[in-house]
Amino acid sequence: MASGHRNHPTYWAFVLHRVSGLALALFLPVHFYVLAFAIEGEAALDGFLRWSAQPPVKIAEALLIVLLAAHLTGGLRVLAVEFLPWRDWQKTLVAAAGGLSVLVGLAFFLVAS
Repeated sequence: MASGHRNHPTYWAFVLHRVSGLALALFLPVHFYVLAFAIEGEAALDGFLRWSAQPPVKIAEALLIVLLAAHLTGGLRVLAVEFLPWRDWQKTLVAAAGGLSVLVGLAFFLVAS
């Protein structure tokens, strides 16, 4: 079986889009759990916010932003593939979208630190 398609940049863009979507779907229940702290009261939310100030949590937060940006740019890529004619320069857009995702995450990390 030929695996040449797995070396194509758009295949890896597809994989990143799927993995980021799965990771975000797994994060969603955690997000709702944290929102429940706000309902429980100010003390519960303040305790969680103190815990979330730790460096490993900040790194995970930056990774979450990268995943969000990757999923957004991957979704835009899918829309472009669906509605625009394919051109060879679109491979460059795949790389640019990946770079933009990482850049957004790093910018968030630097601002949040």
